[in-house]
Order: sequence, then C-alpha cells, then structure tokens
Amino acid sequence: MELHDVWFVLIAVLWTGYFFLEGFDFGVGVLTRLLARDRAEKRVLINTIGPVWDGNEVWLLTAGGATFAAFPEWYATLFSGFYLPLLAILVCLIVRGVAFEYRAKRPEENWQRNWETAIFWTSLLPAFLWGVAFGNIVRGVELDADFEYVGTVWDLLNPYALLGGLVTLTLFTFHGTVFTALKTVGEIRERARKLALKVGLVTAVLALVFLVWTQSESGDGASMVALGVAVVSLVAALGANQAGREGWSFTLSGVTIVAAVAMLFLTLFPNVMPSTLDPEWSLTVTNASSSPYTLKIMTWLAVIATPLVLLYQGWTYWVFRKRIGTQHIADPVH
Repeated sequence: MELHDVWFVLIAVLWTGYFFLEGFDFGVGVLTRLLARDRAEKRVLINTIGPVWDGNEVWLLTAGGATFAAFPEWYATLFSGFYLPLLAILVCLIVRGVAFEYRAKRPEENWQRNWETAIFWTSLLPAFLWGVAFGNIVRGVELDADFEYVGTVWDLLNPYALLGGLVTLTLFTFHGTVFTALKTVGEIRERARKLALKVGLVTAVLALVFLVWTQSESGDGASMVALGVAVVSLVAALGANQAGREGWSFTLSGVTIVAAVAMLFLTLFPNVMPSTLDPEWSLTVTNASSSPYTLKIMTWLAVIATPLVLLYQGWTYWVFRKRIGTQHIADPVH
C-alpha cells in the first residue's frame, strides 16, 4: 500500500470520527426544539454536550488540514466547487459556538430564546449539508480536464445528494436522541427513548434507500459488507433502545455511522472526486496527492500526535460521564 492510499484511509477515519462525535452533538442541538419542553430541559440538553462539543470539532479541523496537506488538488477543487455550502456550514459552526457561550450571559427570556433558536438551526443545517456534500463527492461532479468544478450550486442539489442530506440529518438526530437517553435521568430520559424509536424508524427507511442506491451505482463486495453492518447495527440500536440499554444503543448507533461512512469511502476509492463529464478527468488518490516526502513527514507526525489527542479526549469524556437531570440545574447567576 502506497502512502497516498494510507492517507486516504486516515482521512476517512478522521471524517468517521467527526461524524460519530459531532453527530450526536448536532442531534442534541436539534433536540432542543424537538424534545425539551421548558428552559430547564433545554439547559439539561445543552449541558450534556457543553464539555465536549468544541473538542468534537477538532476532528473536522484535522480532517480539513489533512486533506489540504495530503491531497492539495482535492482540497482546492472541493473547497472552490462547494464554496457556498461549505461557507454555510462554517458560518453555522461559528454562530453555534457563540450561541453556546453567550446564551447564559444575560437573564432576559428573549435573549436566551434567540440563542437557543440559533443552536437549533445551526445544528440542523450542518447535519443536512454534510450529507449533501458527501453525496455529491461519492456521486461525482462536473470536473473538467483541469480538475476544476464547472457546474453550479444548483447542480449540487440533485436527488441523490438531497437524500444523503436527509439521511445524515435523521441519523445524527437519532444518534443524539440515544445519547440524551444515556446522559440524562428522569422524564426527559424516558421521552428521549420514545422519540429515538420514531426517529430511528424514519432513519432506517431513508438510510436503506440511500445505501442501496449507492451500492447499485458504484459498490463492490467490501462496500456490501459495510452496508450490511450499517443496517444490522441500526436495527440492533433500535432494539437496545426499546430494552432500555442506552449504552448499547448509543454504541450501535455509532457503529451505524462508522459503517455508513466506511461504505461511502469504499465506493469512492481510488477516486477522491469523480468527474461526471469524463472518467479520465476524475481526481484520484494518485493525481491529487502531495509528494511522497510530504506524506512521509505527515505520517510520522500523525503517529506521534494522534495517540495524545485520543487520550486527552477520552479523559474528557470520562470526567463528564455522569447523567444529569433538571434537579442538577442551578439557578442562573448573572
């Protein structure tokens, strides 16, 4: 296996880790409107992800940085061709971070309600847009002989990509719902479990259609195995949720995300961005990669830094592992 193949796998792992962690993060943000009934319950939901949401976004920064360094041609084409949707995601992530920090700075109800609305929309929109973006990457876009995107933003809103957006939105919401059931106590925990069943059933239908569509277009034996794992783990997650085994349900919903993302990258390889105009104009792991020397230096840095990051983030989750409920919410102090 060449170094550019290794870095394709590593970037796939980084995106998988981002979707696994930020997935429940986005899902909880969506639940502030769907599940919480009052301000105290909204504070409970926000507090479940309060210590970890910013750490989860490190995976996105690392995935973007690794793509820039390992596959500069892919990075250039992706971020220029998908400029508007990626800009929308970036703005949402900025506003979302500000909303988490500023929401409790003033006691006025309008002030807090506006920031809570911002948290909802800036969680929902990226969850949808990431699916649209990756749907287009896997399906292929209009690249010319110079590897430049020559389509329009409306070409990105095709049925396959829009279905991908609905899949990531519902899957992340389901992931966030079982995470809420795992991290809370009392009535909100019970309602989260009931909502998880409803969201999970919708997710199962959409995901099955999307993954079968993907497999029929460009799948192989390995992607078929990943599809099977995704479907079985999602069904098992629903069963574990009904049995009240929140830990298993969350783990299995995470396995669903891992398997689904793995399937997308398996169907994509060896391309990194297929061209729908001419297969010869597709970006691949070979023609889009950096020099072997650059990839070699990056590999050594990754070997040293990655275990440290994983240990620190794992420690953070361990420290904040306990359940919370409305009885743990203190009166605001301004």
